[in-house]
Amino acid sequence: MWLFDKDLWSEIFHTLGKNAFRTFLTMLGVIFAMIILVLLLGSANGMSNGFDKVFAGTASNSLFVWGQSTSEPYKGFERGRRIRYKIEDAEILKRQIPEIEVLAPRIELGSHRDIVTVYRKGQTSGSAVYGDFPEIDNITKKSLVEGRFLNNNDIEHSKKVCVIGEETYKLLFEKGEDAIGEEIRINGVFFAVVGIYKPNNNINIDGENAVFIPFTTFQKAFNSGDRMGWMAIAVEPDTKVAIVERDIKKILKNKYDIHPDDERAIGSFDMSEIFNNISAFTNVLKGFSFFVGIFTLLAGVIAISNILLITVKERTKEIGVRRALGATPIIVKRQIVVEAIVLTAFAGLIGFALSVGILSILDSLWGSGEDFPFVDPMISIPQFGISFLLMVGLSVLIGLLPANKAVKVKPIEALREE
Repeated sequence: MWLFDKDLWSEIFHTLGKNAFRTFLTMLGVIFAMIILVLLLGSANGMSNGFDKVFAGTASNSLFVWGQSTSEPYKGFERGRRIRYKIEDAEILKRQIPEIEVLAPRIELGSHRDIVTVYRKGQTSGSAVYGDFPEIDNITKKSLVEGRFLNNNDIEHSKKVCVIGEETYKLLFEKGEDAIGEEIRINGVFFAVVGIYKPNNNINIDGENAVFIPFTTFQKAFNSGDRMGWMAIAVEPDTKVAIVERDIKKILKNKYDIHPDDERAIGSFDMSEIFNNISAFTNVLKGFSFFVGIFTLLAGVIAISNILLITVKERTKEIGVRRALGATPIIVKRQIVVEAIVLTAFAGLIGFALSVGILSILDSLWGSGEDFPFVDPMISIPQFGISFLLMVGLSVLIGLLPANKAVKVKPIEALREE
């Protein structure tokens, strides 16, 4: 096979090495172009991974629903009526909307974002106190430092246990003190600590200074009856959250006699919108990076074509001799194209190696940081494969220009040239 012809490769390397400095300068364009391409793609991937880290632990297909005040009079009710949900609403929604994967009823001591004073041996902490089911951990994951989270046994037996935040621990306990099994007091009721969590450095819905107790315990300890503050909901992976949100509001409006056009009575927040917007942003960023990188690469490959045109001019006599000795146009053209591919591929690999080194340095500097969303800024194997194939393809197309000029050289005229 001609590709493994020793003479062909010997001639190619001899030609490229004849003017090594010019060959090196020619390769610089492709080297820098590949560095720019990989750095752009790697940085875009690093940003995407960073956002994934920021939102880790929060279900991307989640939805939060709470009651507000009506803005429209309806069925004898005046506007301004406060909508207060009941625990039975959770069962109704789960039964009527099969697309709901997880529904966690929640309730908070006091009004939303109120601070409750928590006591322990003379120490106090202003904390948010929530009544929760274990399912909430499937929507907003808690990173436990010690102990465990709430479980179904706590719910069934209305156990007086709690999970506290790291900040709550610092305010109520001495440094290094074992908190598991110790009791804290909330509104005169004692709860045993079974777990301590730390913030996930992502979307922190509950904060780091919070106390979680079983929902059933909350009902009995603070006489909340069948009230429910709001609902945290996760829908099936292939279901649009907006559709489930619409169905939920329709059911609740019908149950609580809310005007169909009242947009204020039921508050909701679709977490998937944030994820979708960020995903769209990172995809556009990757596409733009690839677009800019490929055109930069094209400029570098064109530089190789220009140098090869000059080389063909310098080798006119040599090409004439080869043609006179029986070299066919395809053989001459093949050698020029292979020279273009070798130059481009070698320069591209050098650029890739250098850019990977630069990305590794950037990752070591910022990849583990908590404030800057930049994690593992490397290009994927498919991205490298597509980039490399495009680079080689461009080198073939660009190499055809000097190759076609070479085959147009007439042997007799070439031999006459001085």
